[in-house]
Amino acid sequence: MAEYRPNDDLNSRIAKARASEQARAEGGGPGKPAKGYSQGSRVLATLLGALFGGGVMGWAIDQFFGTSPWALLIVLTLAVIGAFMNIIKMSKERAE
Repeated sequence: MAEYRPNDDLNSRIAKARASEQARAEGGGPGKPAKGYSQGSRVLATLLGALFGGGVMGWAIDQFFGTSPWALLIVLTLAVIGAFMNIIKMSKERAE
């Protein structure tokens, strides 16, 4: 019966890691990110942009008309609804 040597397993794992690192360094690594990654970035940007834009616009309207905090709440709510509508539309796109 063969004797178990834990160093053999470790040495083979180290060799595989070195080979994959060398291939990545030579340009064999991942290229362009997948569409799922870009879709996720678009969703995040849409949601954050809606929150920031709606907040700034609502605050500005409140400052101009003196209706604090109602315009902020209304515009922020409309911005979030619009962002979710866009996110739903984006989620129906086919990921490649």
